[in-house]
Amino acid sequence: MNVLAAPGDVFDVVKANTPAMSNWLTPAVLLVLVSWVGVWLIFSQPVLQHQVNEIAEKSIQKQLEKSHLSGDEAEKARQKGAEYAALFTKVGALAAPIFSAILIPVWWGLIVWLVGAKALKGHFSFIKAVEVAGLANMIGVLEAVVKTLLILVTGNIFASPSLALLVKDFDPQNPVHSLLAQGNVMTFWFLAVVAIGLGRLCMVSFGRAIVWVAGIWAVCAGLRVGFALAVQAVFSK
Repeated sequence: MNVLAAPGDVFDVVKANTPAMSNWLTPAVLLVLVSWVGVWLIFSQPVLQHQVNEIAEKSIQKQLEKSHLSGDEAEKARQKGAEYAALFTKVGALAAPIFSAILIPVWWGLIVWLVGAKALKGHFSFIKAVEVAGLANMIGVLEAVVKTLLILVTGNIFASPSLALLVKDFDPQNPVHSLLAQGNVMTFWFLAVVAIGLGRLCMVSFGRAIVWVAGIWAVCAGLRVGFALAVQAVFSK
């Protein structure tokens, strides 16, 4: 938990000690468990469940309008689509935390190692970079708690600690709304902690480290939003 209050001290200990799997595995397990509790709380609320079903129905309706099916065929397709949508939503909500818990330490660990060991000429192993990213993932655990509480309080399934809270009717297919969702205070906190870890491993200033970390994040976020828009454009034809 010290990584939330004094990350520099934590990363000094990580750098000095031998690699420990618990440094990235414990935050990963906590993220999965906390996220699953949040999913259970969210789906236990009828209002939020209705929102999820409504979103799925709108998507199904758009597909049916393109298919030009007859009345009976359209109704059967709608029922089947609703069943599959409900199943995929729940499976996705349970699988996403596992994916994030594993991907974040590995992906950001790779970035820290490539930037630190190659560009900044630091001397540390890949597993040390994974430990830094894994410990920073404790912020993800806190975000899961905050996001769940925001959703329950606002009654909005898309609520998050980001600029998206300023949008009354959030639409994930709206590019402006998607960009606002990227302005997540927890994400910025995570990036700052990763930069602190990178700086301690390489013995460089925080300013130099954050330029690398924030720059790579900005490029990845831009590519992610651009890809989503491209996919939306293709399927809307």
